Amino acid sequence: MKSIEITARTVDEAIKLAAEELNVSLEEIEYEILEESSKGFLGLIGGKQARIKAQKRPDMILKTKKYIEDVTNRMGIKTDVLVDESNQYLKLILTGKNIGMLIGRRGETLDALQYLANLVANKESRERKKIILDAEGYRQRREETLSRLALRLADKVKRTGMQVVLEPMNPQERRIIHTTLQNDHYVQTLSEGEEPFRKVVISLRK
Repeated sequence: MKSIEITARTVDEAIKLAAEELNVSLEEIEYEILEESSKGFLGLIGGKQARIKAQKRPDMILKTKKYIEDVTNRMGIKTDVLVDESNQYLKLILTGKNIGMLIGRRGETLDALQYLANLVANKESRERKKIILDAEGYRQRREETLSRLALRLADKVKRTGMQVVLEPMNPQERRIIHTTLQNDHYVQTLSEGEEPFRKVVISLRK
């Protein structure tokens, strides 16, 4: 990526000049201060100008997409990455051979990649977005499975009057359970425990 060095009376002035030279907005500038400006003796002699190294800030989508492609290639899995963007999130959909290796047991590998992708995408970024990583529809299938599980266990709680404690789940999966049962007038849900062992508890409403 093209970078330039700019010298000016102040850092702010150098940033503005860099934006003009790179033909981008101030928000798109990524810079490193090489030298701070300083005033000379009596503000006249020996003053030093500010000097920065600047470049256009990497695009979040391209940066995240390239990161996922690099990681999966190192795992020996050739993937194609499709992008679905909204105001709230950036969804990356992975397709390719042996894609199951990227999902892992109950999505553990996919969740780990998603966590790392969020760190990469939002590092030093003024625009923060939630990154959702999916692999050939796994998230949708998992959501449907958890919704059916929530309804089945809710029926069990109603029949027996005994609460049910589910296995530990990540926040995204716990939210599916809570959302599925939030309008049920007979049972309630809550999460208990500490991450990463936090669990959903389904019990009768009091």
